[in-house]
Amino acid sequence: MSTPPAARPGDEGNDNAPQTAENLCRRCGGSGTVDGEPCPECKGTGRIAEIVGDA
Repeated sequence: MSTPPAARPGDEGNDNAPQTAENLCRRCGGSGTVDGEPCPECKGTGRIAEIVGDA
């Protein structure tokens, strides 16, 4: 049995939870940077787990 991935900054839910999906960070558009600095929303990962559907 595999362990679930660690939550990243900006995640709305766990990647393995029902009705969540990986998405690009809205703030940095997936680049991981804003104005040459690590994105304050995703902390530089460029990705977040986002709740989708009617959760």
